[in-house]
Amino acid sequence: MLPRDFLETLHKIHSTTDSFPPTSAVARLVTRLILLLFPEQTKIHYHSVDKLGEAFIRLERDLTDMLQSMHSHLPDSPSNVSAQFIEKIPEIYHLLRTDVSAILSGDPAATSEYEIVRAYPGFYAVAFYRIAHAFYDLNIPLLPRVLTEFAHSRTGIDIHPSAEIDEYLFIDHGTGIVIGETTVIGRNVKLYQGVTLGALSVSKELASQKRHPTVENDVVIYSGATILGGETVIGHHSIVGGNVWLTHSIKPYTKIYHQEQVLIKG
Repeated sequence: MLPRDFLETLHKIHSTTDSFPPTSAVARLVTRLILLLFPEQTKIHYHSVDKLGEAFIRLERDLTDMLQSMHSHLPDSPSNVSAQFIEKIPEIYHLLRTDVSAILSGDPAATSEYEIVRAYPGFYAVAFYRIAHAFYDLNIPLLPRVLTEFAHSRTGIDIHPSAEIDEYLFIDHGTGIVIGETTVIGRNVKLYQGVTLGALSVSKELASQKRHPTVENDVVIYSGATILGGETVIGHHSIVGGNVWLTHSIKPYTKIYHQEQVLIKG
């Protein structure tokens, strides 16, 4: 039998812990939304516009129900917050369409948009990020991070929900990518596996400051590159080669590579 004082401590924790929806429920609802926007089957699921509209009404209702448990933490009523999120869906869809387009035009191995939606971890992670970011903009606590960490566990791609990411993001392969909280990414940026957009310091005193880099439009960052610091800006149309370590800004149209000498002795 466990000691009573230990059980009493746990009971106190259980009785005072805030009530938030379980991760599985949040992930299921977001997956439903993604499947409404990008159905898994090529056949039309809903036989009329009205039927499709009803599916979004049910989604809004279920989101409202899910938010009820955390109503005291919301900036507005659960129903109003849900309605505000639903209004953001057309913009989320537009951004995701640009992301699919970026992958299709930039990856020689991609054969169709359908393949990208069904099989590409980069699209999966970005889809969860786009929705989580909309939650973040609505000041919904915890759930944005829950969503991006769920996608992180499935893909190995870690995108903080408060990062600012413009259209046409292309994440290729993706495993090991880290995009920090205050990162800003412009249009038409391509990131390969193992890229880190991180902070120079993890000091808690810097929590309210910009700690992560800014990547301007039309930048390519190859695998294993690490770019750190809130004042670091990667100028537009630049190329950052694999395994580069950067803690300072580079001008637009810069090409920077890591040169390593490999010696082979017989």
